[in-house]
Amino acid sequence: MAEVKNKQVVLKDYATGFPKESDMDIVEGTISLNLPEGSNEVLLKNLYLSCDPYMQMLMSKIEGLEGFGTYSPGSPLTGYGVAKVLESGHPDYKKGDLVWGFTKWEEHSLVPSSQILFKIEHTDVPLSYYIGILGIPGMTAYAGFFEVGLPKKGDRVFVSAASGAVGQLVGQFAKFTGCYVVGSAGSKDKNKLGFDDAFNYKEEPDLNAALKRYFPEGIDIYFENVGGKTLDAVLLNMRVHGRIVVCGMVSQYNLAQPDGVTNLANLIFKRIRIQGFGVADYYQLYPKFLEYVVPKIKEGKIVYVEDIVEGLEKAPPALIGLFSGRNVGKQVIVLARE
Repeated sequence: MAEVKNKQVVLKDYATGFPKESDMDIVEGTISLNLPEGSNEVLLKNLYLSCDPYMQMLMSKIEGLEGFGTYSPGSPLTGYGVAKVLESGHPDYKKGDLVWGFTKWEEHSLVPSSQILFKIEHTDVPLSYYIGILGIPGMTAYAGFFEVGLPKKGDRVFVSAASGAVGQLVGQFAKFTGCYVVGSAGSKDKNKLGFDDAFNYKEEPDLNAALKRYFPEGIDIYFENVGGKTLDAVLLNMRVHGRIVVCGMVSQYNLAQPDGVTNLANLIFKRIRIQGFGVADYYQLYPKFLEYVVPKIKEGKIVYVEDIVEGLEKAPPALIGLFSGRNVGKQVIVLARE
């Protein structure tokens, strides 16, 4: 039996309040490179790991998240990744295949084949894109904007967390559709990314006034990533029959007492539709999504920014940096390039 060292990032204990680097540990275990007899699992060498805002919730004990696979203390974190198949007990995958899906924060992982979402067919784009623009963030932006937001040419679109992995793409999809787009983010240097305009929410003491400045005629589609005070200000600025696409609420996940939203009556006055969504409901659209986005990548029409760190040791600070808006673009951890 070939055993190899296997470095892992494990959760020490559930985070209280916002997660900290000290809530995680780097440990070195071992893993067998031989599949158990009769197993239909897949042994992976992890190449790229994704840091995502939702992981903040999984590090804490939050009620109602039971079905989301919260992390357990003493075990490695899990998340989306790109990996190479080393051994496979499943007929769909063979040694040498490149795949993306759900893996663990470690160098090698043995996973059920159901956790692999897709085999990678287009290898003429960077592999790291499969945890970003060609992976969950890309699909999230696509499904949320087109399927839930139902945009029309000329719509006025506001995107919060506009420099994040999802937000930066929503803004560009909106531009391709002929919309006017403004984004808000946590720093000045993050703005633009092809948007018509952008502002730093930290420099706006009055969000309602800021939105009136950028959207004098109101907002048709709000792509919601943050929640709280931003959502409350947006409700005052929506247009009749506006759509609020609720993708995330990163400002709220780790508050002991989440912010109340006081302007909900506008849902009635303006006949607004507000809808939450989860990307897993739209995986059947993945081929259609690739048809839409791959040509735009190859033609250089999409600006896609990655924030890349090398090595598993850098993973905890990279993840924590995400929650304070330290990253510029999609946060990626490289373990190996092939």
